[in-house]
Amino acid sequence: MTTTSPTKTTAHGLPAAPSAAGPVKGRARFKVGAGEQLKGGPFTYIALIVVGLGSLFPLYWTLVAASHDQQRVLDSPPPLLPGGRLWTNLQAAWDQANLGKALVNTVIVAGCITAATLFFCTLAGYAFAKMRFKGRNVLMTAVIATLTIPPQLSVVPLFMLMSDIGWGGKLESVIFPTLVGAFGVFFMRQYLLEALPYELIEAAKVDGANNLRIVWSVVLPAARPAMMVLGMLTFVQAWNDFFWPFLALSQDNPTIQVALGQLSASYTPDQSIVMAGALISTLPLLAVFVIFGKQIVGGIMAGAVKG
Repeated sequence: MTTTSPTKTTAHGLPAAPSAAGPVKGRARFKVGAGEQLKGGPFTYIALIVVGLGSLFPLYWTLVAASHDQQRVLDSPPPLLPGGRLWTNLQAAWDQANLGKALVNTVIVAGCITAATLFFCTLAGYAFAKMRFKGRNVLMTAVIATLTIPPQLSVVPLFMLMSDIGWGGKLESVIFPTLVGAFGVFFMRQYLLEALPYELIEAAKVDGANNLRIVWSVVLPAARPAMMVLGMLTFVQAWNDFFWPFLALSQDNPTIQVALGQLSASYTPDQSIVMAGALISTLPLLAVFVIFGKQIVGGIMAGAVKG
């Protein structure tokens, strides 16, 4: 004879709610409380390792190819371990393409473009997100519409303009046309819409702050996470830009990507030296990410968490 446990009831004779310590059925067992972290299984770690190794393999292959000679790189199967010609190939790439001057030019160009983009895009994003003025929506639509225009359409008139004002072949012709971009304005506007409450702005006005004070003390601290992300994206794009610098600059005053193009411009380029130059151009980007990686990831996470 089987017995069943008595059902617990409340003072009014109704069935009591199941205890929190008892078994949880259905989807409720997948709920995670505040402050708790989801734990991944073995498959999650295996997938992360595979993705991580796949992402690092191009950089590793660049190192391997840069440490061998031309004949060894073109062998079948190719080498999978680094060789002993890395320093020789790095020195050859440095001398053949004048990479020292190219790196200095690229640092100047990428730094100026990044600083100007953060400044102007943050101000414009704040104006479109929180300030009331006539034609705001129309102007924002026009800014977004410029993203659909291929950059190749503006090459000829832009080249003629740079030549007319005497900037042909100079770094100014690469810096000034890209001081502010539509993507940056849209990105900062969307972030400040959620991250900057109107109450903070109104409280600053009540305290007697003018617009410049509000931007410095309220807008910039709130926009700092998004500015880190936008700054990284802008710096990488400016560093890797090839099309317009190739047209606007001379071979004696190149950026790093234009200099790398000179290495591979011969009829039979030495692939090991080209890879050595590519390795030199990649190391500064890795250094920037190592130095600012924590702030960049923090900015991405801050933009992803709402409420």
